[in-house]
Amino acid sequence: IQRRSFLLLALLALLALTSAVAKKKDKVKKGGPGSECAEWTWGPCTPSSKDCGVGFREGTCGAQTQRIRCRVPCNWKKEFGADCKYKFETWGACDGGTGTKARQGTLKKARYNAQCQETIRVTKPCTSKSNSNVKGKE
Repeated sequence: IQRRSFLLLALLALLALTSAVAKKKDKVKKGGPGSECAEWTWGPCTPSSKDCGVGFREGTCGAQTQRIRCRVPCNWKKEFGADCKYKFETWGACDGGTGTKARQGTLKKARYNAQCQETIRVTKPCTSKSNSNVKGKE
């Protein structure tokens, strides 16, 4: 009798555990075909620690709120965010006055309804190799 009641108790615990896991998976799903809501608004991906790596993104649709896992690449450009994808031109010539070179990017894709600029301009310091080339050409 003890063995039978132990097996019954173990079976009930297993059923309760699988039910809890199934409910958790339902909450994490993005508004799919079975979802009542069609227009989800997603916030930015917020890393769990530091400024890059695995984190979470919160979405809302009416009264519903969902939280999904996401990842912020560690080489992302903070000025325009990880959800804005741009197509960049080649780097321009080195500006001797500022010691930087620049290039322009046009928006290719905005993920999760992110608010992105249509065009952006980024700069970076000139390398010593570029500086010597520019000086040699002047």
